[in-house]
Amino acid sequence: MPVLSHHTRHAVRACAAGLTAIGLTLATACGEPPGEDTGAEGGESAGIAEDPQFVWAITGADRAIHEEVARLWNENNPDRQVEIFFLAPTADEQRQAMFQDLQNQAGEFDVLALDVIWTGEFAEFGYVESLEDLRGEVEGVSLEGALDSAQWQQELYALPYSSNGAFLYYRTDLVEEPPATWQELYETGTEAAEREGISAYVGQGDQYEGFVVNYLELFWAAGGELFDDAQERSTFLEGDAARTALDFMAEGYESGFYADGFDSMVEDDARALFQAGEAVYMRNWPYAVPLLAGEGGEESAVADDFAVAPLPAFTGEGTTSALGGLNNAVSTLSENEELAREFAVWAATDPEAQDILARNSLPPTMLSAYENAGDPNFEMLGEILSEAHARPPVPGYNSLSLAIQDNLHPAFRGQGDAQEALDAVDRAAGDALEQE
Repeated sequence: MPVLSHHTRHAVRACAAGLTAIGLTLATACGEPPGEDTGAEGGESAGIAEDPQFVWAITGADRAIHEEVARLWNENNPDRQVEIFFLAPTADEQRQAMFQDLQNQAGEFDVLALDVIWTGEFAEFGYVESLEDLRGEVEGVSLEGALDSAQWQQELYALPYSSNGAFLYYRTDLVEEPPATWQELYETGTEAAEREGISAYVGQGDQYEGFVVNYLELFWAAGGELFDDAQERSTFLEGDAARTALDFMAEGYESGFYADGFDSMVEDDARALFQAGEAVYMRNWPYAVPLLAGEGGEESAVADDFAVAPLPAFTGEGTTSALGGLNNAVSTLSENEELAREFAVWAATDPEAQDILARNSLPPTMLSAYENAGDPNFEMLGEILSEAHARPPVPGYNSLSLAIQDNLHPAFRGQGDAQEALDAVDRAAGDALEQE
């Protein structure tokens, strides 16, 4: 079972906020949405239903995969067909199209495939129905982290659909085994890099959502949490996790542990450097596995000399990765609410539907999909996802993300006071709990 489909640099920059990054193959979409124009420019209907009863709005990335899922529903429900409407591939355009439909009271979309960080925002605006009464349908069936991302203030407003998590890539010819701690990673990476004349570590260090994810994975690995369980107050500065994560990055930048240009590096920059044999370790999404193995049509200097592992923790126990993916919500404007709810449950819990995702390199959210997968990397991904952290789906997540970028990115490069930067993020976290 493969773990990837190709993913372009443009898609990485544009869609990293949602971290649906595992299989983003861009599709150029054009045309008008179903019915009257809702302002959802850059989208089009798939045209798979002769007599559609409801509409599923979803990203135009991984188009063929989502279309196969919709066709399966239609085959099983010939009298209750779904039309799939493909939004633009970029996260910002997807969100804008859905917002325009809802703000204009057009109601063209029944089921909304929400990026995992949008739950609180859509819930606070009253744009999506509560699905709390469906919790029993998915609890124990879906990944726990995926469920966390689908709720706001402990109430479900969406149901899990697809997921994503990070791997630590390492050079098997340069290190004997993957590190258990970030300190061990730093030491072994530095030693091997100095010996070989290459870089120790590559990842996502540019000032964008990828940097936020890289920082938060260190923050979580140090035991930090952004909010309390009820998501009512910021806990960002409780304990020393926030400072531990920032200090690790600052030291890595100053010492040369990070590759030259790390502070402007996105996913494919890191992948290209690692693939050329110029780094010991890499943090990246599973999409890179077949490319590094030489299956993407490009030469790979590490085709026989790399493996993947979970990201380490500071204590040496457990792992943590940011969780990505899509959850299906029901629009409050839907005139087909019951059908939409039934579809959301089906997409989350039907083994055949979830297997379509798995077979096409898009991580499913159904726990059973990772059992006896026959691919060690895929099974490892299931273990990683079971411990992954969902970025908090609070109403003001976008502003919180920008605060992390604007304050911590300069700070880790030595261009700002560390404590002032952390204090600014803490204030932004508190503000993010309120509707923007």
